[in-house]
Amino acid sequence: MSTLTQARFDTRLPKKQKELFEYAASLGGFRNLTDFIVFCAQQEANKIIEKHEKTIVSEADKKIFFKAIMQPPKANAKLKKAAVKYGQKLAK
Repeated sequence: MSTLTQARFDTRLPKKQKELFEYAASLGGFRNLTDFIVFCAQQEANKIIEKHEKTIVSEADKKIFFKAIMQPPKANAKLKKAAVKYGQKLAK
């Protein structure tokens, strides 16, 4: 049997903001304000993390791409042979 470890999160906010959140929670069908806040925070956290991870990946991809353009590897025998075949087909 696994045990669920929980942590507490407390916050203070203006009364109007709390009323807005409670109204949205009721419209959204949430059991209570806590469920609504946790759901929204989880959704936003996932979006931020996904965006961050995409940025890191795209930055790494950018570096790899530009390195390949600026410092291309030397052509091997297969590539040279393919280039000759391609040139012959274009000449026909």
